[in-house]
Amino acid sequence: MRRIFVALMMAAVLTGCREVRVNQQKSGTTPISGGREVTVVRDKRTLESLGVAAPVDFRKEFAVLLLMGPHKETGWSQIVESIRANSDRVRIVAFERGPLDGGEPAPREYRTFTMWIVPNAVYRPGAKVEVVSPSGETIATTTLR
Repeated sequence: MRRIFVALMMAAVLTGCREVRVNQQKSGTTPISGGREVTVVRDKRTLESLGVAAPVDFRKEFAVLLLMGPHKETGWSQIVESIRANSDRVRIVAFERGPLDGGEPAPREYRTFTMWIVPNAVYRPGAKVEVVSPSGETIATTTLR
């Protein structure tokens, strides 16, 4: 009887566990000027105002954008080393890589971005999103509202 009870409890616990998938949907550049920031986007208008077009279903999910720059030479890109999350905080380790060929003058300043699409089920008001360099230097932070 004890084995059956333990097996039922394990089945109930494992059924309650679910994996949350965060998709790195897109990375690229945007002509919108500004500095380094991490921003949470909850509607299409805000996403378009940042110069990013992506198929986000805002009824079920939200987007997190890491914007870095501005740059005056072509060829910059972002590298994301790791993402760690718990219920109170998300820590992203990222940096920018310069152009391998030295780049050319860009027609206008731009910023690089990486966008993640996250299910609304994991949105926790008050949670801190922190982006740091591999050496631990703070790049950008925001708090979910």
